[in-house]
Amino acid sequence: MSLVYLGVLLAGIACMALLDARFHLVFGASGRRVRAIVVLAAGLAFFLAWDVAGIGLGIFHRAENAVSTGILLAPELPLEELVFLGFLCYLTLVLYTGALRLIAARQVRG
Repeated sequence: MSLVYLGVLLAGIACMALLDARFHLVFGASGRRVRAIVVLAAGLAFFLAWDVAGIGLGIFHRAENAVSTGILLAPELPLEELVFLGFLCYLTLVLYTGALRLIAARQVRG
């Protein structure tokens, strides 16, 4: 059992949270917290359903490796997959709102 992959994912989420808090992108923006939670939960639910369907169809398989915890939430569904999906959804929200902010700033200047 190793916490390397899980630790890297959590460190990435922490770094995005710092950027989010510093620039008020997703959860740091006042009035948008509930909307951000709903969008993040919807994305997580979608991708989790996608994974479960892929596992059920025999498309996705979990391989043993030296960097994962080995904790399974369901057959072929490791804990790290859930954290990765949360990371992916949060990253998308941060990139999207950051891009909107950059585009708006460019339009003001241009």
